Amino acid sequence: MTAASWQSGEGNLARDTDYNPLDAAAKRERRATSVRAVVYGALTILFVVVLLVMLFFWEGLGGYIGALPKDPQKAAQRLLEAAPVIVSYIIILCITRHDRLHIPRMDTSANLPILARSIYSNNVSAIDLNQPMPGHVDIPRLREGKVGGFFWSTYVACPAGAGLDEGEDYLNATWRVRDTLEQIDVAQLLISKYPETFSLALSSADVKLSISRGKIASLIGVEGGHQLGNSIAVLRQYFALGVRYVTLTHVCHNAFADSCGLSPGMEPRWGGLSPLGFSLIEEMNRLGVLVDLSHTSDETAKQALKYTKAPVIWSHSSARAVYDVPRNVPDDVLEMIGIAPDKTDAVVMVNFAPHFVAEPGNATVQTVADHVDHIAKIAGKKHVGLGSDFDGISDVPVGLEDVSKYPALIAELYKRGWNRFELVGLTGRNLLRIMDKAERTAAELQTSGMVPIMALYDKRKDL
Repeated sequence: MTAASWQSGEGNLARDTDYNPLDAAAKRERRATSVRAVVYGALTILFVVVLLVMLFFWEGLGGYIGALPKDPQKAAQRLLEAAPVIVSYIIILCITRHDRLHIPRMDTSANLPILARSIYSNNVSAIDLNQPMPGHVDIPRLREGKVGGFFWSTYVACPAGAGLDEGEDYLNATWRVRDTLEQIDVAQLLISKYPETFSLALSSADVKLSISRGKIASLIGVEGGHQLGNSIAVLRQYFALGVRYVTLTHVCHNAFADSCGLSPGMEPRWGGLSPLGFSLIEEMNRLGVLVDLSHTSDETAKQALKYTKAPVIWSHSSARAVYDVPRNVPDDVLEMIGIAPDKTDAVVMVNFAPHFVAEPGNATVQTVADHVDHIAKIAGKKHVGLGSDFDGISDVPVGLEDVSKYPALIAELYKRGWNRFELVGLTGRNLLRIMDKAERTAAELQTSGMVPIMALYDKRKDL
């Protein structure tokens, strides 16, 4: 071995001698520990994100997590940013129904969408919801009011209110079904016209998804059994077009049920539900269409509560004990609402119409809050919501002039002691619970083999 090679080998030996297997293992363990820490940290973050998403979707907009500011206005704004308002009843389609509304005096050369039906023949291309509207609803004010979703209520007047004679047995043709289809068409076209703002929703999951994407969930309702043309088959077609609630009556009786009318003392026709009305509720339950009891007589409401297999709503009604008009819900009906086995789950969506809220000239955000409080006192806070009737009313309460003012009502209730979880229920979670249960009931009925209801109106002469 040469000296050089020996020296080289000695260096290698020296290096080999410095090598310590225990130190190497320690280094590998430290590296593994670091990798595990990174992986566990990432998994923890992922778990938290998934948990928050589950809380959002499973709890139906579970509400703001954390303390709210003491200032009611700031508290309302923060809460509604996390849990925007879902309203059961906005008649934005009043823009096609001038016959029901008070038309304000203004320059007819200005944008008058309230007259869209008579002037533009339902031509939605002439309607710009991004601009200020003469009524209570447009896109800027919906955004300002933190509205996350609402039912576009497709309404056509009762035949007599439209100057039509449907006859004693509701058999004369009145074009109510045709006009309802036109209203559904207008709703769908307007929703499609503003895809960056509106998203058609057919289920509670769709509502949550729309809101999570920053859009306004748009559902469709039909406000009155007279719009069904005495036919349960028509209900199925409305459902296929996206309708997810039907009000059993409007201000007139129909082939399905008795109305409460506009004034006390309206004579009943059926004593509540007609035989066909019971069949209608069965089919609504099977399909997943919400039974809406606004405008119905007390007997109709009581019978429907006992008969339905799914939860129900009052899309726009207030408390009769606070202000005594037939359109409001009496305490003995409110007492039938609940989660218990002997009660029916429901939500009463409070109406803002001044003539249903207080004596003339006295309707304010505070009196509307009185109705919310009373319904909550009798039925529970899980059974009250918001059903403003904006764009379906000619007057408004002071402080609730349009859809931008919802935060004012939330602030008022916050001042009265409602906590964030209760307010989140009011603004939308309660309604989403009802929708979800109705959808699950429909799925269970269909899975069990329930077939479409074939009942016919026995007074029809064509079949």
